[in-house]
Amino acid sequence: MEINIGSRLKHAFNAFMNRDPTYKPTGSSYSSRPDRPRLSRGNERSIITSIFNRIALDVAGIDIKHCRLDENNRYIEDIKSNLNECLSTEANIDQTGRAFIQDVVMSMLDEGCVAIVPVDTTINPKITSSYDILSMRTGKILDWYPEHVRVRVYNDKTGEKEDILLPKKQVGIIENPLYAVVNEHNSTMQRLKRKLALLDVTDEQTASGKLDLIIQLPYVVKTEARREQANRRRQDLEEQLAGSKYGIAYADGTEKITQLNRSLENNLLKQIEYLTNIVYSQLGITQEVLNGTADEKTMLNYNNRTVEPILSAIVNEMKRKFLTKTARSQGQSISYFTNPFKLVPVNDMAEIADKFTRNEITTSNEIRQAIGMRPSDDPKADELINSNISQP
Repeated sequence: MEINIGSRLKHAFNAFMNRDPTYKPTGSSYSSRPDRPRLSRGNERSIITSIFNRIALDVAGIDIKHCRLDENNRYIEDIKSNLNECLSTEANIDQTGRAFIQDVVMSMLDEGCVAIVPVDTTINPKITSSYDILSMRTGKILDWYPEHVRVRVYNDKTGEKEDILLPKKQVGIIENPLYAVVNEHNSTMQRLKRKLALLDVTDEQTASGKLDLIIQLPYVVKTEARREQANRRRQDLEEQLAGSKYGIAYADGTEKITQLNRSLENNLLKQIEYLTNIVYSQLGITQEVLNGTADEKTMLNYNNRTVEPILSAIVNEMKRKFLTKTARSQGQSISYFTNPFKLVPVNDMAEIADKFTRNEITTSNEIRQAIGMRPSDDPKADELINSNISQP
């Protein structure tokens, strides 16, 4: 319905002109986002961050849905629930569903174990297990008890991270499937991190600005008087270099100066390269995956060895904790759905579409949706038929 001029003038809104003068923001304020995950134990200063971020992005790019299955565990339909809304659209006031999954994976890879905490629910979980989740957040597990965990979670009402004690049956606890490789104290990833820290220390010492000079004086400095004379000569040379505009000093013709700040030969860089290759192989990731030049076989191996175990851990724990036995017996489930056409080049898409529709595997509209086109209005496009054969 078209709005007339009077109604538009009456109900029009401008963000600057219609501000409430009595409104005051509540809670703490920060210059940066307070709920953002911060990597611990020095991971943010190394190449480990790029590996974690790549895996988290790829896991978050796969759809996780609250759906209904048939008796053969085949997908039927999506369930319109608040849990599905959290997984697909809005997990909380600060994060979308995809950003929430990325937060879960980043925290899990960094800490080894992460908690998914239902913050807002329709019914108190202490009263009944039949409740719907309205919002959820990622929590850091601080203490473990037989039936409870102490979790540090961001409270969006106060703007602070708070420590709360929750029962394990109410919280989704996800352990890193690659814990032995990534988070164990003597794992390959931890060894690589320590070697990278040593390399940073060596670089800082090399570029510290020290000259590292040895002055050979024309006399023996075994007596106390000669040592004092040598110290005065060293201080005099330091004052010349510090007080000179271009760092120039003079020395006697009988004095010999040797500079030592050349790089020392060691095998630290070779060890780092070796450990990096070992970490890549144990994680099922390659350099081509990181820079985006991997072929289909490499990406298939990466998805099966790295992305799939993490996705299965998240989905299985959500299904176990957030769905009751009655709901699971009724066919409700939490599943993930990959897009098989995401890595297919455009040149091969026509042949794949022909085979899928000709063998009545997918409909024409499903193929059109996979390549980004809107569905056709023709009823024939929603039928599993072979268009190359005349239908009775």
